[in-house]
Amino acid sequence: MDKCPCGSGKDLAQCCGPLIAGAAAPTAEALMRSRYTAFTQGNLDYIDSTHASDMAEPFDRGEGQSMVDDFKWRGLEIVRVKDGGPADQTGEVEFTAKFRHNGQIGLHHERATFKREEGRWVYVDGELNPKPQTVVRDSKVGRNDPCPCGSGKKYKKCHGA
Repeated sequence: MDKCPCGSGKDLAQCCGPLIAGAAAPTAEALMRSRYTAFTQGNLDYIDSTHASDMAEPFDRGEGQSMVDDFKWRGLEIVRVKDGGPADQTGEVEFTAKFRHNGQIGLHHERATFKREEGRWVYVDGELNPKPQTVVRDSKVGRNDPCPCGSGKKYKKCHGA
């Protein structure tokens, strides 16, 4: 049996194969993985059929064909998943896909958004090379707050003196 190109470690017939053949993806991540696999197989019909009907820009089949013809896809890594589970209506999947193009190794990094349309997951859009999502924290420490060094002392008696 052939391993699935999506990197799940499963056989294609137990992973992305049934989705590409028409089965509904159970999660946004499963749809993302199957879309990657479809690109490795040159299946632009599947890519086109898994786009949201109200996408701002329609699928550019010529650009898709170029990605199939000119790129050799080398692996998919899921970076982060937000929502997109079996009970959700929307989801995000951040991923990187390695490729070779004109003899050079490259990396496609995208934060893709998905939604359910008539009960099926579809691709809405993506942000290329997204900035890391970080939590902004107030760095001001009060005199009577615990010292951030972890000593257990009040800041004013430790590093605030």
